[in-house]
Amino acid sequence: MPELLVEVTRGERVESSHYGHIAVVDPQDRLVAAVGDPETWVCLRSMAKPFQVLPLLTTGAAAAFNFDSEELALCSGSLNGQDFQVAIIQRILDRLGLNPAHLQCGIHAPSHRPTAQALAKAGQAATPLHNNCAGKHTAMLALCVHHGWPLADYLAPDHPVQQLILQTVAQVTEVPAAQITVAIDGCGAPVFYVPLARIALAYAKLAAAVQGRLPAGPLTEAMASVARACLAHPRLIAGDGRLCTDIMQALSGRVLAKTGAEGGYALALIHEGLGVAIKVADGHVRGLNPTAVESLAQLQVWTPEAAAALAAYHHPVIKNHRQQQVGQVRPAFHLAKTA
Repeated sequence: MPELLVEVTRGERVESSHYGHIAVVDPQDRLVAAVGDPETWVCLRSMAKPFQVLPLLTTGAAAAFNFDSEELALCSGSLNGQDFQVAIIQRILDRLGLNPAHLQCGIHAPSHRPTAQALAKAGQAATPLHNNCAGKHTAMLALCVHHGWPLADYLAPDHPVQQLILQTVAQVTEVPAAQITVAIDGCGAPVFYVPLARIALAYAKLAAAVQGRLPAGPLTEAMASVARACLAHPRLIAGDGRLCTDIMQALSGRVLAKTGAEGGYALALIHEGLGVAIKVADGHVRGLNPTAVESLAQLQVWTPEAAAALAAYHHPVIKNHRQQQVGQVRPAFHLAKTA
């Protein structure tokens, strides 16, 4: 059963609560700490992105098209649709000989409100370049061009690019591909259900790859490259005003943070060699942000500067329409060590 993660107060009493699960795992698949059920099955959603980009490296496509560190980070991110992100996607597409119409991720307004407002003010419409999954889709298109695979149906679950990604996710999570439940993400791409602890394992491997603590091989090298790219370019993992970017900037070089959707979140703790995976059962971001930041605090991946920079996520205040503080969102869990 899910356990209490976050309380929402109004006045002196708790008005609402968010429940869920947390798993902390090392690269040897040992459960280090947990809340709730670490074996609950969770849809990776955008937590899968750093692994969906790995075939770009393991197949040689990244080298063939001269992907740089910025571009690898962007393809691993859930993007704000800010201008600097859009420009990088466009330059990759130009190099591939493609255009934005090849992106089948759909169109929505930029997640970054000032960018969305500027587009509207200029009388311009959003394009697929502004989709928060545009980077991931660009990587999929690069794989197709590199291998000569068809572009028109690159999102089909049985397409070679999606089968390659499924096999990669199976490798990093150590869940056999036949046991992974495949669903369709908000951007139309296949996405995967695995146990929460196996998501944490995959992120622990990212941390261990950076530290040189995994057996050498193409997949390990790819994980290290992707993780280092993300750590070097936190604004390309999410964008301004987003928790992932703010965590990675506040704890520079120490944490790779990646949101999912519906209350999913993952962290690679680089120095500790641990992976953390979170699922808020009701899928609400209000319960997610304090849980992610409190997990860092309880695992002692923390500095006074980071505490100050992340305070608004850690203990958000609730204000009424008169701007009076009437309550607070506060973490209410303890990560119980399992060993």
